[in-house]
Amino acid sequence: MQKFEKKEIVGIAALLIHAAKIDENYSNKEEEIIKQALLKFGAKNENIKQIIDDGKKIEKNANQILDFTKEVKNLPENDKIKIIEALWSIIYSNNEADIYEANLMRRLAGLLYIDSSTMGDIKDKIKKQKL
Repeated sequence: MQKFEKKEIVGIAALLIHAAKIDENYSNKEEEIIKQALLKFGAKNENIKQIIDDGKKIEKNANQILDFTKEVKNLPENDKIKIIEALWSIIYSNNEADIYEANLMRRLAGLLYIDSSTMGDIKDKIKKQKL
């Protein structure tokens, strides 16, 4: 997996934060998953708080989901899969996916050019790990 530039990491953070907030229950557990994912993507521990704060600002001011995906959609497939895994981990951090979370992931599959079979496989993998 490549190391991302700060702009890309902040974009990924905004996308992960959006997924965590979509069910209107942004938990400490979800934020911890976001921090761990960002570290895997090359963020430095000392910059995590700033990256998350910047991601929250972008997420709050975004008009549509496209604002989150523009930094991500042109990444290599294996990097997008790691991001999708982090998204499903956030969603299943409370052991269930509500209709808003499921809808978000369906939309992201199309926007990130991830086929539904791959998306389903990732979902099942993460669900099994969480349950």
